[in-house]
Parts: sequence; structure tokens; C-alpha cells
Amino acid sequence: MRINVLGPLEVWDEGMRVGIPGEKLRSIVAVLALSPGRSVSRNDLIDELWGEEPPRNAENSLHGHIARLRRVLAARSGKPELRQIVETSPSGYALTGAEVDAACFEERVRHAESLGDEDLEAAAALLTEATALWRGPALVDTGQGVICRIAYSRLQQTRIAACEKLFDIRLKLDQHRSLISDLEQMHAMYPFHERFCAQLITALYRSGRQADALDAYSQMCERLSHSLGLDPGHDLKSKFYGILRQDPALV
Repeated sequence: MRINVLGPLEVWDEGMRVGIPGEKLRSIVAVLALSPGRSVSRNDLIDELWGEEPPRNAENSLHGHIARLRRVLAARSGKPELRQIVETSPSGYALTGAEVDAACFEERVRHAESLGDEDLEAAAALLTEATALWRGPALVDTGQGVICRIAYSRLQQTRIAACEKLFDIRLKLDQHRSLISDLEQMHAMYPFHERFCAQLITALYRSGRQADALDAYSQMCERLSHSLGLDPGHDLKSKFYGILRQDPALV
């Protein structure tokens, strides 16, 4: 079974999508998938589902949701044995036998980081595979519980760092022309993220598009000033002045 949380929740079994109805059931699947093979306590699941206002019979309600989830997995996949994928432990529940896209993403990022500068092409391939797993905002339809909110923030930060690293490597590999569209996309998604802007104007400048690079910098300055009352940071300014000086280091 495959569970995807890097976007709307998806559950797949042998090429068939298994729909999970209701936010609470999706929340349970997401929380268990974020700790595959490890038990999540009943208290943590209750907090995730109901926050500070749990029902009086919260543990019974949780048990009912788990039972319904097992029925859904069995019925919609046509495999009664999939009930067992959600195991009961002495302290809570655990998800077993599932591959989770978030775990695959983080594993590839760690592997790429372990390579350092020894094999840039291999690191770029790993980071490309990792970032391609994203289909939209992580955990977008799994509720607003603490576990999912914290995981969302952590995964987003890891994604941004992975993209920064990937773009740096591709610039080192002289892939600046093919990189421009990817950088423009990420810069549009994170319009106040200065690192993406600095990488974008570098790629534009190296591609012979100096005017476009200066225009991208000017738009970033205006956005920072009007929206946040800020000036660009040191790194972005350095890139800008480097372009004006035709700094050989930029190429």
C-alpha cells in the first residue's frame, strides 16, 4: 500500500485508489503515516481529532473511527486483509506495511546531503526525485490538529531547503537555461523568499538575460518594501551589484 500526504491525502493499493471519506478518518491515516511502523498513542490521536474539546467518551469514539477506517480500507480495496494494516498496540495504533511519500522524500533528501559535493549529478537526481513527489501543500485535507500542523511546517521547510540545494547544484552544473522555468515557478510560490530570487537572477544573467535579471530584482525590492517595509538582504543585494559590475564570479 502507498500513502501520499505531500498534497491531498491519497491511499493506493496495487494501482487502485482507495478513497478515505471524512476529515477525521483522513487525519488518522495521516498521523499514522507520519510515523510508519511506530505506535501513536490514543491520547495523541484524541488531541489531533478533537483538540481541547474532546467528547466525554473520546476513547470509545476513537475506537469507533479506527473500526470504520479498517472497514473502509477492506471494502474499498476489496481486500479484507487490509484491515490489519492498522494495528492495535498496548498504547495506541500503528500503521504497518505501507510506503509513505513523505518518508521517501526525506530519505532522498538525506541521501543527497550525505553525498556533499562528491557527486553533484547523483545528488541532483536524488533531489529531483524527492521534490517531484510533491503534488501541492502537504496534508492539505487532513484537519488542523497539532501533529499535522507541525509536520506541515517541517515538511515545507525541508522542501524549500531541498529546492535551494537542487538549484545550487544545477547552477554548478551549468544548467542555468533549463533551470529558469523551475526557479520562476518556485519564486512565484514563495514570492518573499529571497534565495529563490537570487538564484533566478543568477540563472537569467548567465543565460544572457541581464535586463530580465535586473527586472526580477526590482520587482522583488518593490514587493518587500510595499508588503513588509523591508530592504533586500545582503546576498540578494550582492547578486544585484555583481550583475551591474559584470562580476566574473557570477559565471
